[in-house]
Amino acid sequence: MANPKHRTSKSRRDMRRSQWKLAAPAFAECPQCHQPKLPHRVCPNCGYYKNREVLKVEAE
Repeated sequence: MANPKHRTSKSRRDMRRSQWKLAAPAFAECPQCHQPKLPHRVCPNCGYYKNREVLKVEAE
């Protein structure tokens, strides 16, 4: 097996590792209340999904 002849610098190591960082989750606007929510999920603010009420959300 091959062994490295020189030590990999911190800069080169970090540039290689930077390709695998996770991206921030995308947000979509709720068509009912216009609050940001995760796509393809029930809105935690109003409880609607695809223009139907799925969850009963109590008013504060």
